Amino acid sequence: MARNVSGVELRYLYVGSENVDEDLAVWLALPGAALRWRFQHFGADVAAVDVGSPPAILLADHRPAGTFLPIYAVRDLEEVTVTLRTGGWRVEAGPLGTPEGPATLMVDRSGGEVALLSVDRPEAMESAFADQANSHAVRPS
Repeated sequence: MARNVSGVELRYLYVGSENVDEDLAVWLALPGAALRWRFQHFGADVAAVDVGSPPAILLADHRPAGTFLPIYAVRDLEEVTVTLRTGGWRVEAGPLGTPEGPATLMVDRSGGEVALLSVDRPEAMESAFADQANSHAVRPS
């Protein structure tokens, strides 16, 4: 995924799900939508849906159902974290390890959440999904 000039782009919309199977079917009913990858590991079920344009939708049963968390790819995680903290945001968690790179969860004064992600390994999830030996990948039958 190409980065824009500002170095900040909406990469994912993390969507909480009570039932990833059912919600995945609904999202895949959108014209042009396709499963990018899906994994069940560490007690979580997470599926990425490409809806034709950014951001990709991440359906996750470990997030509260009905919640949405925008995940922004940033060039410099530390710099953007400091900038947001100066603007009144607080660090809720992080930096946390993710397959693509470190991420930080930020919360504004009203409780709004965003995540910042340094995409150090942009194809990590797609490569893991393509690996037929990966026992955590959930592929369509």
